Amino acid sequence: MPGTVENVTDENYEDFKQSAGSVVAYGIASCDPCQAYDPILEETAAQYSNVRIGKAKMHVPGKCREIKKQHTFETYPTTHFFSNGTLVLTREGKVEAAELAALIDQHLVKTS
Repeated sequence: MPGTVENVTDENYEDFKQSAGSVVAYGIASCDPCQAYDPILEETAAQYSNVRIGKAKMHVPGKCREIKKQHTFETYPTTHFFSNGTLVLTREGKVEAAELAALIDQHLVKTS
């Protein structure tokens, strides 16, 4: 849903990635940087109605098993930028709002 941060799970992950532009932040509840990232994601989602912004809660049992099989995460949060199903960029750690917007503008908006 454009303009809001969506919950990404095994059930909607493939569809979510297939959007013209989508951002998935992978995180866990006990991660302070993940919690600090949440408001940045919300602010960014409100700015970009043409890009899907989502969070995959990797700590929720049974919700992200298939996602975990597809990716190895060394750091939380980790952010993936997808364009039409293709992973175009990965960033580890919390991404500040200005950088997140610049990365979306550079890698996703031009293709949306």
